Amino acid sequence: MPSQDPLVGFHFSLEISGTVTGYFSEVSGIGSENEVIENKVIGQDGHKEVIMKIPGRLKWENIVLKRGITASMDMWVWREAIIAGQIESNRKGGIIHMLNHEGAIVATWTFDRGWPVKVTGPSVKSDSNEIGVEEMTIAHEGTRRTL
Repeated sequence: MPSQDPLVGFHFSLEISGTVTGYFSEVSGIGSENEVIENKVIGQDGHKEVIMKIPGRLKWENIVLKRGITASMDMWVWREAIIAGQIESNRKGGIIHMLNHEGAIVATWTFDRGWPVKVTGPSVKSDSNEIGVEEMTIAHEGTRRTL
């Protein structure tokens, strides 16, 4: 029986179209939600009003990835293609792997038809010793956990 202990994530890798495009220290927004529709009905007694909640439209959260700035230009090039209007040819499937301290994959999520909504560079001061962080936000058409 597999362990039920919480998994510890050390860092994350991102694969786009089968190629690892980077390693990230933080990932958020992997998930979905349904809008809630409230439907008012009269109860069986004919007098009491009851509110039934039913699922509405499904909405996927944008995935946000953060990493220390590197020499890699992959996410900037991908974003530039979107800015240039090459949307359909740059919608890509992707895989996010959560890796432990030994570099082994401990969890995996896939997404469909993703494209970079936003890429931002670091916000650092010259007198600081902080690592510059760049961030990419990906819109997509569905995620699922596969491991």
